[in-house]
Amino acid sequence: MNPQVYGPEHIIYIISSLIVAFLVCFFTKRYAKTEKAKTIAIKVVAGILFLIIFLNRLVLVFEYDDVNWLDILPDSICSTSSYVLSLCLLIGKKNNKVLHFIWLIALGGGTITTFYSNFIGQHPSFLYPPTILGMMHHTWSAITVIVVFLLGYLELSYKKWYCTLFGFTSYLAYGAFLMCVLGFDNPLYMTAPAIENTIFTIWAMVPIYLTIYALIILIVELVRRKKKIDI
Repeated sequence: MNPQVYGPEHIIYIISSLIVAFLVCFFTKRYAKTEKAKTIAIKVVAGILFLIIFLNRLVLVFEYDDVNWLDILPDSICSTSSYVLSLCLLIGKKNNKVLHFIWLIALGGGTITTFYSNFIGQHPSFLYPPTILGMMHHTWSAITVIVVFLLGYLELSYKKWYCTLFGFTSYLAYGAFLMCVLGFDNPLYMTAPAIENTIFTIWAMVPIYLTIYALIILIVELVRRKKKIDI
């Protein structure tokens, strides 16, 4: 019997992930005190994420008898986001514009997939490389975002609202390139939903994302202004 959502293997994975997340957050918060130490911690966490997502895509290249190097390219929203998040932290500066766009996708997608994965039963073994590496890059993506906020590497602001529009425009352009030029089927869920029998194509996820993002920014700004008034 193949692994099931909330089956024994999945439950063990979730518990292990929560323990790892706690330990990573505990040690980074405790020992990353200076700006230099915080930057090193961010680079290490981002480097691990890049390694995991790269290995995830690499095993997909060799998954079938016909080796297809195009599979090294991320073709889902979450795999693309894991690449983008890791690279913008490895290459970009603190509080960079890409980070303002990508954090919510990485956190939301990573958390949801950790707790409810629609590909967990694709093989009899939970340790099947595409399965376990797929789970791991989602989970580590969410952990990375938590560390980013924990170390103050990102400061949310309504002034960066345009980053979301630029980001999704780039995602749609990338998806169109994969589909129209490289012949990918349903890249970034442009033609079919991420979860079967749901509305969650990218066209539905964009307005949902923008609504949640706007509410978070509104709450952050209200709290920030209240603190200024209290002072």
